[in-house]
Amino acid sequence: MANPYREIFSAPGTKAFSGAGLLARMPISMVGIGIITMLAQLRDSYWLAGAVAATFALSMALLAPQISRWVDQYGQGRVLPGITAIGVCALLGLLLCSHFAAPDWTLFVFAALAGCIPSMSAMVRARWTKLYRGSPKLHTAFSFESVLDEVSFIIGPPISVGLSVALFPQAGPLAAAIFLAVGVTAFVLQRKTEPPVHPRNADNSGTVLRQGAVVILLLALLGLGTIVGTVDVVSVAFAQQQGQPAAASIVLSVYALGSCIVGLVFGTLKLNMPLPKLFLLGALATALTMVPLMWANSIATLAAAMFIAGLFFAPTLITAMGLVENIVPPAKLTEGLTWMITGLGMGVALGAVLGGWVIDAYGAQAGFGVSLAAGGVMLLFAVLGYRLLQSSTTPRATYA
Repeated sequence: MANPYREIFSAPGTKAFSGAGLLARMPISMVGIGIITMLAQLRDSYWLAGAVAATFALSMALLAPQISRWVDQYGQGRVLPGITAIGVCALLGLLLCSHFAAPDWTLFVFAALAGCIPSMSAMVRARWTKLYRGSPKLHTAFSFESVLDEVSFIIGPPISVGLSVALFPQAGPLAAAIFLAVGVTAFVLQRKTEPPVHPRNADNSGTVLRQGAVVILLLALLGLGTIVGTVDVVSVAFAQQQGQPAAASIVLSVYALGSCIVGLVFGTLKLNMPLPKLFLLGALATALTMVPLMWANSIATLAAAMFIAGLFFAPTLITAMGLVENIVPPAKLTEGLTWMITGLGMGVALGAVLGGWVIDAYGAQAGFGVSLAAGGVMLLFAVLGYRLLQSSTTPRATYA
């Protein structure tokens, strides 16, 4: 039996750009949790830690689509180096402010500037789409990249939290800045697999947000991201409350591990089911798997509940990316994919703020109520937008 993952890497350059993309996306999982860990140690306030991390996540979510529009117009090689340099320098400024006990407002300023980071997940997927548009191999490639997203969340938080706890508070975010600089540099040097440039004209000058189906997916992924943001801050607080602060990285990795395993399996399946229906089922399953989190009362039970909660993250995200590839025109693909990452990022920011506020007010356990509510919101948008997604996709929009 042929290995679908081996087949997608038969094209020259695929291993190189996918590997560089993995390194470059590591900061997504490292910076937020790194900021929370760093400021929780230095300022002893989960609200401040969550709010600064949320500022970074929200800034990145808002800036990334515009960066991707520039990439569609001018190319990855021309846009990514300068943008990345701004983000890395701002992140270093944030670390210096925390080290020298600068006023709180400076943390928010540099966190906002540090959000000037390209959506590397979208950049890599755009290269895969260039190779396999219209082929079943694209589903496998998207599945693989979603698994790599999860891999970054498996190994990123332990690295970030571990370095910040074992060495010095700023060590985790500092490592993330290094990964970003090295990864993006290696990625843009690979010119042969870079997608073509699509100059804007009268036919493609508008934003993809003019398409209602894209907005529905964005709002649904906002709920999915809120789950992730809440899980981040609540896990740190829960582990601290249990007297095992380092266990937060293990708990977060277990969540990503569940998603990673199912995502790998999902990439090998050929499901003769319309993508809108798959997305609706994924949203329903995601909402239901939030329930066990409410019963966690120890690190062990939390880890078990987190594993269950992560099972449908990757399949739902893979399906959303497949819908975007089907709905938006090629000239706006990077922007469309980035808006999905933006939905997640905005949700992460919202989850971090709400989770931090609930923790400070009612304790760590109550924070999981935000995750449960977010799952319900995601399901609501998936249900309300089901017919619109059906009418916006073509008959080929299945994983068959």
